[in-house]
Amino acid sequence: MAATAAAAVSFSLPSAPRGLGPRRRRRRAPSLLRAASTAAPPSPDLSIQLSPRASPPAPANGAATAGGPPVAASFARDRAEDLQAEARAMSRAAGATVYSPELLAARYGSRPFKVALRAAEVLSKLGAFGVKLLLDERSGDSSSAKRRARAVELRTILTRLGPTFVKIGQGLSTRPDLCPAEYLEELAELQDSLPTFPDEEAFACIESELGFPLDSIYSTISPSPIAAASLGQVYKARLKYSGKLVAVKVQRPGIEDAIGLDFYLLRGLGFLINKYVDIVTSDVVALMDEFARRVFQELNYVQEGQNARRFKKLYADKQDVLVPDIFWDYTSAKVLTMEWIEGVKLNQQAAIESQGLKVLDLVNIGIQCSLRQLLEYGYFHADPHPGNILATPEGKLAFLDFGMMSETPEDARVAIIGHVVHLVNRDYEAMARDYYALDFLEPDVDVSPIVPALKNFFDDALNATVSELNFKTIVDGLGAVLYQYPFNVPAYYALILRSLTVLEGLALYADPDFKVLAASYPYFAKRLLTDPNPYLRDALIELLFKDGRFRWNRLENLLVQGRQDREFAAKDALQPVLKLLLGPDGEELRVLVVKEAVRVTEAITIGTLIDSYNSAPEFLKPLISSGNPAGPFKFSEAEREQMMELRDQVFRVWGLLRSSNNFDPSLLQPIVQVLQEPEARVLGSRVAGGVTQRLAARLLQQLLRTPPAPGSS
Repeated sequence: MAATAAAAVSFSLPSAPRGLGPRRRRRRAPSLLRAASTAAPPSPDLSIQLSPRASPPAPANGAATAGGPPVAASFARDRAEDLQAEARAMSRAAGATVYSPELLAARYGSRPFKVALRAAEVLSKLGAFGVKLLLDERSGDSSSAKRRARAVELRTILTRLGPTFVKIGQGLSTRPDLCPAEYLEELAELQDSLPTFPDEEAFACIESELGFPLDSIYSTISPSPIAAASLGQVYKARLKYSGKLVAVKVQRPGIEDAIGLDFYLLRGLGFLINKYVDIVTSDVVALMDEFARRVFQELNYVQEGQNARRFKKLYADKQDVLVPDIFWDYTSAKVLTMEWIEGVKLNQQAAIESQGLKVLDLVNIGIQCSLRQLLEYGYFHADPHPGNILATPEGKLAFLDFGMMSETPEDARVAIIGHVVHLVNRDYEAMARDYYALDFLEPDVDVSPIVPALKNFFDDALNATVSELNFKTIVDGLGAVLYQYPFNVPAYYALILRSLTVLEGLALYADPDFKVLAASYPYFAKRLLTDPNPYLRDALIELLFKDGRFRWNRLENLLVQGRQDREFAAKDALQPVLKLLLGPDGEELRVLVVKEAVRVTEAITIGTLIDSYNSAPEFLKPLISSGNPAGPFKFSEAEREQMMELRDQVFRVWGLLRSSNNFDPSLLQPIVQVLQEPEARVLGSRVAGGVTQRLAARLLQQLLRTPPAPGSS
């Protein structure tokens, strides 16, 4: 908000009931906790100066002083004190509402008039929309333009129906199994901004929730909200005890009742859809319950604070990721006080570049952090729209608004990486089978009809390489498949798609050719090369071996990509592979390795001989080759090129390993120890025997084969 007043506003808040003063004009703001992206640093003409009255108890991170809150000697809290403060916040939130279909039924089942009025409002708007869809279907008008127009109309209706329907619209925008592409795109534009509620009510809520007068908690607070959304609004304030700038999020009055009534009605509608609408294959009631639980979780701001704490512990260990601290002594179920973050929204490219930062660098940070969230720890931010991810002046990426979080099951994390490998290999049958592991399909569903649909889409899309695919293209294509078959997309997967699609969309502002999959390759490469998970080891073997041949070019590419991840080290890639190779289940791999070792040894040996011949003095070459102008080796040009290319690839791979971070020749010591095991000796004997046979056969071939004409292939 821009400053408009020239003089400071300074007065003491009265203790009389709220709502008696004049109403200020308010304008709509984009999002909860998006304040940090637009607000200027506090100045006297933007803040209400508060005169002290009573004082709250001393916060956990400072010693109390007589007559007022403590002065903090340091911003950092002792862990034990922080836990105590969090426990006090939890006690203040003990009565927070938890979603329960049974409780909703008990509350609203006895209030038929109120339910009927809201039902009439909702059904009149959605019913009229449904009639239009029915008329479109009967008239045969199913063009993309018509679907687009209807999608715009639905977005408008949901916005007017209020916060519950805005939230549901946002949720539907991530469900390709429920909505066609036109609806997904339009619903994704829904903004959760609403007009603000009176400041007097917000200030009264703070005092009621925290139990102390506003002027004893904050020395200054913005006179109007910095931002507003469907569930609450945000003020910028300065803590009195420490002088720290904070964002104060205050819940909208009566929101629990309004949302509860809406979900009570929507569950009833879901029962009807499940019973009578065959075209919808998902369980609509379960979807409603899923979203209701998430929305009600957002209503408990202590839970949001705990989400932020857990997120910070998992991901803020990286120097380029920032997560705000929570001030537990000033937090309750309806009031959240958190560290103020100065930053710019990622979609404000000009503002970012004016600070000497690059949008693509920040997006890459976001992608790597998102991949860690989705596939490493499984705990991820489920609402990563531009206002919730800020670029700080220091070049860090700040995450905000932790009301909606989700988790990826451990089995699904490795299955997703395996799915990417199958996509690279164009193994559509394996991709279809992955949907069992991802919990998209029931075990008794036949996936054979899905394989042609996947093949038709990806054969067209993969006309170059996977890394050049636009992520939105994949989402749209998979959405078309999901919409036609009996898929039940888990919530975590839909939110993953949303997260990565948002990040790619932000990058496309700066670079129309940006590809999120290409930016994701370093992470996938590191995981495949270093993760000892058996599923990922199998995926790596599947990626590197084809028709009994090792794909050195793919290993080289994995190492090139993996080296871009700062945490990748060669020693992490070598030892897990050896353990698998020499383990009890590694016989199939040992057969492949023996064959490849023989090929590599032959290529290096003969390549070295060829290099020696080429470097020999010219007068010696006729003697060495017995006068054959093609040289001493009776190979075709194609054979010679294949062996030299294989040798060069092996040398390049070794060079990549040696130049990797933290490479130390001592890392080979465990390998030497492993090679002393009986299984390794047997494997070495098999390799030596294979090499001997191969070289003997090659020597016999050289003796009996007619030399090729120079230049022949």
